[in-house]
Amino acid sequence: MNQRVVHPAAVLVLSFLTVIAAGTVLLMLPLSHAQGQSAPFLTALFTATSAVCVTGLVVVDTGTYWSGTGQALIMSLFQLGGFGMMTSATLMGLLISGQMRIRTRLLLQAETHSLALGDVKNVAKIVLQVTVAVELLMALALGLRFALGYGMPWGEAAWQGMFHSISAFNNAGFSTWADSVVRFSSDMLVLAPLMLAIIIGGLGFPVLHELLAERGRKRPLWSMHTALTVWGSLALIALGTVVIFLAEFDNPGTLGPMGWAHKGLVALFTSVSARTAGFNAVDIGALSTESLALHYILMFIGGGSAGTAGGVKVTTFFVLVLVVWNEIRGHRDVEFRGRRIADSVQRQAITILVLSAAVVGLAILLILPLTPLPLEKVLFEVISAFGTVGLSTGITADLVPGAQAIIIALMFIGRVGVVTLAVALATNQMRRNYRYPEEKPIVG
Repeated sequence: MNQRVVHPAAVLVLSFLTVIAAGTVLLMLPLSHAQGQSAPFLTALFTATSAVCVTGLVVVDTGTYWSGTGQALIMSLFQLGGFGMMTSATLMGLLISGQMRIRTRLLLQAETHSLALGDVKNVAKIVLQVTVAVELLMALALGLRFALGYGMPWGEAAWQGMFHSISAFNNAGFSTWADSVVRFSSDMLVLAPLMLAIIIGGLGFPVLHELLAERGRKRPLWSMHTALTVWGSLALIALGTVVIFLAEFDNPGTLGPMGWAHKGLVALFTSVSARTAGFNAVDIGALSTESLALHYILMFIGGGSAGTAGGVKVTTFFVLVLVVWNEIRGHRDVEFRGRRIADSVQRQAITILVLSAAVVGLAILLILPLTPLPLEKVLFEVISAFGTVGLSTGITADLVPGAQAIIIALMFIGRVGVVTLAVALATNQMRRNYRYPEEKPIVG
């Protein structure tokens, strides 16, 4: 059997490419444009890729450039991208037949990164349940707030609530407002539902499955993956909130004019959103150098595995932290909570980090000669695209077509995953039945 044809990673890559191509064609139709015109190919391709890859970077204003049909199409694309193409296809088969074949399970496992093949069916169910429940609840909360607190007509409030709820849960970062959610920066009743949806979607479905399975227990028996994801995410959110609060406290372009409670709320929202959500409650272009540097780190790390977030993932980062910590302490094995982390997992984490850094570095080297923009803004844009974050300092539309094409490639690679893409493109995978003698080169 030709493994290159049937490998799940290759199917995933082709699935995302197919949906991006279909989205591009549909966005180029006059009915998707607010003025009834045909959108340029690059604009449609950039928007479709950003939507399917749940990034949120845009070269045109979503709320004014695209018609209601176009906006609904974009929402459908980032819903498909976040939900996972293979998850969607498998769930439809599950609903029809009530069962899944081993082949289908393997495909779904590649998308969900579920911890065991036997968990795939449960993970698929929890994907559907959590997606529907969270998106509807957050849409209801936002819709009521928009209608009752801001006087929006009920139809518009319901649409805005649904659009932003789905965008937040899928960590897409798309907004129909040009300033994202800056206009609601002091409103806890708007920002809180968005943050909750972002965090839930970014944890990853295997983690959500385990949290629900362990609910009600006084001492839940979390797996290492869940513990690393939950506590790691909380630590990054807390660190980001504190750093942003202190760095932007007196910045007249961001938190400076705000009261203490307002500062704290916006700092928290900015920290949560920086880990691949893409919404902004302050002008990103006005952030201090320290806050931009923090964003580089948070965007590159991203959220949980097998969720709607991007980046190299929280577990990847903290596995490497544990590798360093155990190496410093002189431990032969990498240990955490009474368990040993497999060598294969350590190698995978290192591979993901090195390949991701290489992709980001190469993209910067390719874009810098094409634009007079400063390095810090190009670096921000590149990491935001690769981490499928969607935050921008405002340079996306100003990039030349060649640079925008590189950003498109980064969004695709960041969504599909560097390792998945590498496996899909590999011509052959063979397990050697022998090992070479060991030798220890000098490092450091």
